Amino acid sequence: MTIPFRASRRLVRSLSLCVSLALAPVMAAAQDLLAWREAPTMQDLVAHMEAWLDTHTDLPRREAPPLIRLTSHAHAAGIAHAHQTSASPTVRGLYDPEVETVWLVQPWDARNPYDVSVLLHELVHHRQAAAGHWYCPGAQELPAYRIQQEWLNDLGLEPDVNWIAVVIEAGCTPRDIHPD
Repeated sequence: MTIPFRASRRLVRSLSLCVSLALAPVMAAAQDLLAWREAPTMQDLVAHMEAWLDTHTDLPRREAPPLIRLTSHAHAAGIAHAHQTSASPTVRGLYDPEVETVWLVQPWDARNPYDVSVLLHELVHHRQAAAGHWYCPGAQELPAYRIQQEWLNDLGLEPDVNWIAVVIEAGCTPRDIHPD
């Protein structure tokens, strides 16, 4: 069976239109997923990450975003100690709820998805601070890491997380238990 030339052109145009329409949401989603890379300032990056949190979590957005500061590992360890939270040698960020500040440990790069995922994780803590009671600060970690994992997974990446340590910290149990 042969298709007349005019009909075959219409068929090709219809098929290409169908393919374009089918791929448009996928292409738009991919562009939206990488839009964070185009943020010209930290404020724009935070706004982008807050919008992502709005659509992917039920944690309410706070009225004001946290302050974002870059710091050294030594300073981050001091903040963690003051808040009685753990600061491993690999800590990349901390949230200080008393002064509503996210501390990102240098080196930190706004174009590195793993570094940006740390910012996202700390923004989750900013939202958690106003979203209810937590038995201990560690209880906030598992949900924050899960959200961070979801964001990285959307990019096709896996977080480098010690899930056993996160679960233990989220359990809020005393660390120095000795039998009587």
